[in-house]
Amino acid sequence: MNSLDRPANGHVPVDHRAAIAVETARLVAAVKDADLMTAVPSCPGWTLADLVRHTGSVQRWFSSLLHARIQEPPRKREVDLRLPERQEEYPDWLTHSATVAAEAFAATDPDLPMWAWGGDQHARFWARRMLFETLLHRVDAELALGRRPTVDRPLAVDGVDEFLDNLPFATSFAPHVAKLRGPDKAIRFHATDGEGNWLVRLRSDGFGLDANPGAAETADATVHGSAADLLLLVYGRLHHDAAVFACDGDDDLLIYWFANSAF
Repeated sequence: MNSLDRPANGHVPVDHRAAIAVETARLVAAVKDADLMTAVPSCPGWTLADLVRHTGSVQRWFSSLLHARIQEPPRKREVDLRLPERQEEYPDWLTHSATVAAEAFAATDPDLPMWAWGGDQHARFWARRMLFETLLHRVDAELALGRRPTVDRPLAVDGVDEFLDNLPFATSFAPHVAKLRGPDKAIRFHATDGEGNWLVRLRSDGFGLDANPGAAETADATVHGSAADLLLLVYGRLHHDAAVFACDGDDDLLIYWFANSAF
């Protein structure tokens, strides 16, 4: 199996490169005829224009890292974005940003060793990270426009897995993550619509994701919900008190987790 098509939490493989093109097209379709000055409540202070500009900028920056085959943290983030002056041209610019990304993927072996801020020190890290950056902001745009977003289940499972895999490494830009520690506490995220079971253990020295948690292993707190809703939960687009979730156990532990796990 090509390592780019990594099984999501041990399940359905996801082609991250292809999914980026699909999710970008969905974001462009959402904003194409919308007022780009519309506020985005899930990204406080942003408009749709800000959302599109950020998403395309991330795609182009990550692409530049791939072309450079970086082996250490970049010292600057200056990239020629070729951002148009007129906001009405932003959707077409975002479409081209996905093309820039596709060209970078075509020129880069996903198994190529590279520096990455997460645990996976290979080029494939950047494609996976770009996918969920794009997908979540597509969701943000649809929410801002009063639409009910949907997320394909394999992508949702992979997205929860990717978030929890990378979260321990996010302290450089999300310092509150360093507070996620505790005396042998465990939180479970359980997908009710199929396979998907994540057990996070908080220890005195930090926290980590159990690679293959058994269903019989106990947790101090559990959140039950669909994979798509769990993805929106871990990324702060839904609250664990929402009606779509059932929660068991220590609610204070869940409050503590979500107060410190955002990035």
